[in-house]
Amino acid sequence: MGTPDFAVASLQTLVENGCEVVGVITATDKPAGRGNKLRASAVKEYALSQGLTVLQPPNLKSKKFLKTLEALKADIQVVVAFRMLPAVVFDMPPMGTFNLHASLLPQYRGAAPINWAVINGEKESGVTTFFIEQQIDTGKIIFQEKVPIGEEMSAGDLHDELMKIGAGLVLKTVKALESGDYPQIDQVLAEEMKDAPKIYKETCAIDWEKTTEEVYNQIRGLSPYPAAFTFINEERFKIFKTEKVEHHHNVAVGSFITDHKTFLNVATKDGFLSIKELQMAGKRKMLIEDFLKGYRFA
Repeated sequence: MGTPDFAVASLQTLVENGCEVVGVITATDKPAGRGNKLRASAVKEYALSQGLTVLQPPNLKSKKFLKTLEALKADIQVVVAFRMLPAVVFDMPPMGTFNLHASLLPQYRGAAPINWAVINGEKESGVTTFFIEQQIDTGKIIFQEKVPIGEEMSAGDLHDELMKIGAGLVLKTVKALESGDYPQIDQVLAEEMKDAPKIYKETCAIDWEKTTEEVYNQIRGLSPYPAAFTFINEERFKIFKTEKVEHHHNVAVGSFITDHKTFLNVATKDGFLSIKELQMAGKRKMLIEDFLKGYRFA
């Protein structure tokens, strides 16, 4: 059960390692692109390429879907980047239903664990497989694997790393459940719990009054999607990559400093960030040198 690219790696790993995938449940086709044509999910596209049975139920509690799901006689249900399941679904398979979550649970429960780990400046993240229970991301942990977060790593970089590591962990978990030999570890809440709520527009707005480190982490934690943004000459720009410039200043916070050729620095609370990659609304993404060739500041 999954929808985006992140879930494809796990499905592909199961298929390529001889697991019998009796069915794939994914989101319904959604309008996309300029023509608003219906587009299948990444998981559906891969599943069809492998000749797998695909179900796209609008309602996970509908009698028709539940009857069809039961008829598949799955021993295990694997959930990767899908949606909340009703108990009648996750209780169905005899060996259980487990989820792959892109954090080291119980930290970063929620919809956007990859983004928030980078935004918060964490030095490591990881993936967790756990049995699904009624409360989201709270079930017994089966396995975890840690991944370091590099100083320059973006959310996109971490996504790709966790996708790969997570696919291997899914396979390990399936094999363990099949053998009947696996841990079930209670989630013990830490003194400081960090959540991973959905990313909204206000999360993406850059506040230059924050420290260089905070803004730097926000930008890489939202890159490449949905991307942090700011305004230059009252025009909105997405900012994808910056570098920290380590020196103090006496200019107004949010001021833009440029030589109009090679650099564009923005004053933060305690230093500067040098913008390296950005995109004006309606335009393509550009390196700063290319952008400055054709843009003039008021």
